[in-house]
Amino acid sequence: MRLLLVEDNERLAQALVEMLSLDGHGVDHAVVISEAREFASTVSYDLILLDIMLPDGDGRDFLQELRQSARDVPVIVLTARSEVSDRVSVLDLGADDYLVKPFEFTELEARCRAILRRRGGAATNIKRIGNVEFDLLGGVLKTESTRVELRNRELRLFEVFAANQDVILSKSKLVDRIFAGDEDVSENAIEVYVGRLRKHLRGSTVEIITVRGLGYRMTSA
Repeated sequence: MRLLLVEDNERLAQALVEMLSLDGHGVDHAVVISEAREFASTVSYDLILLDIMLPDGDGRDFLQELRQSARDVPVIVLTARSEVSDRVSVLDLGADDYLVKPFEFTELEARCRAILRRRGGAATNIKRIGNVEFDLLGGVLKTESTRVELRNRELRLFEVFAANQDVILSKSKLVDRIFAGDEDVSENAIEVYVGRLRKHLRGSTVEIITVRGLGYRMTSA
């Protein structure tokens, strides 16, 4: 996933960026609302983690702007306020979920997965493509003859392909989806990860096709 974290607590933000990055996600970090606006106007995010009390304003104003502009990117609000009225207000403004600080990282990860499942119309962590079974939670890819635990970047790349079947995805688009903006990554890295996925999918009905000059497309028989 490509995530935007809007959080001014340096210690918390650093911990979240490190943990989410280690889990294979691309994470951009904004400290203030103005920076968050700039990120959101140029990058398509899978999810936004949004603090409420920020140095240059209220995160709820940014949330309201997103919804008024018809951008339906999922938003989880991170707040130190535990009153029911505060939680209700952010949900009414268009937040998909909220977490009261302090929280466990495992709970944040679970809520992220649950939101993305709902957005994708799925009720479970298991996704089936052709004769391939993919466990989103465990990161396990199963074919009729193999069972592979995907590494973090392989997992995130497969998620992108699985969500965009039969769509041509350029290398630059794939870099944008699985790496953070401040990571110095060449498009050659995508070739490496695509090669690994192809090896795991060998013998299945799912194939990642190279579309010359354009990128890659995942298809299934």
